[in-house]
Amino acid sequence: MRFTFTDTMTRSEYVPSLAVAAEAAGYDGFTIPDSIGYPEYSDAVYPYTADGDRSFLEGKEFIEPFVLAAYLGAITKRIRFNTFVVKFPVRAPVLVAKQAFSVANLTGNRLGLGIGIGTSPYPDDYLMAGVDPTSKGARMDEAIEVFRGLESGEFFEFHGRFYDVPSLKVCPVPTQPIPLLIGGHSEAALQRAATKGNGWMHAGGPNDVLESMLGKLQAFRAEAGKTHVPFEIHVVSQDARTVDGCKRLEDMGVTDVVVGFRNPYVKGADQQPLKDKVARLERFADDVIRKVNP
Repeated sequence: MRFTFTDTMTRSEYVPSLAVAAEAAGYDGFTIPDSIGYPEYSDAVYPYTADGDRSFLEGKEFIEPFVLAAYLGAITKRIRFNTFVVKFPVRAPVLVAKQAFSVANLTGNRLGLGIGIGTSPYPDDYLMAGVDPTSKGARMDEAIEVFRGLESGEFFEFHGRFYDVPSLKVCPVPTQPIPLLIGGHSEAALQRAATKGNGWMHAGGPNDVLESMLGKLQAFRAEAGKTHVPFEIHVVSQDARTVDGCKRLEDMGVTDVVVGFRNPYVKGADQQPLKDKVARLERFADDVIRKVNP
């Protein structure tokens, strides 16, 4: 079982110290969130708050994911940085490939590229970037194909419905394929993860729902003839807070748990002191990580 630390929407000044502390404490991964901006006016309903209110996002600091991953990679040696998740169809895939390949090259292949189409219904990032949100699933599929084609390091071209890429090569490319970890709870997202990705990212919820999604993932992988291929499953679950709970998740096929110790869905700046955050992540490492992985 691998452990990833998250403290989404904390103060950006805390992030370098948290990454260094998480690596020293024995965590395997560190999450990097993605958000472009906060629109002044929006009719969107946010799916992860009880009343759909999105105002907690105002003033929250989101450093551009590839910039942050490169910076954190320079001050650490081992820990992997998992974007959770980059809204892939918002961006031009050739540019994403160039950014991701550069980060992988600079960090010694320590980038896990978590990608998704974004929460629904929540089109704001698409509208800010001038991208039609109604085509995001189809754009995602084409973008994955472009990304993998360029990753070969050979000349590659693509002519699709949304992207037209002339024959080109990108240099440098990673010495190992970058894991594409596809997020989302819909049937389409699960099928995309099972057939086009190297793993799946779960955003939380009850274990019975998680078990159902894991069953669908397994069925989609079997249908595609991919059950023999290594596959990462990153899960947010309260079970990850205990040794016994981690073992239950591992028995379900979970490879990675994502743990954080603060509710990010609150208005205003994070008021928790950095020293308290570091103490909490270290305590969890002592109480759980070292017992699960002695």
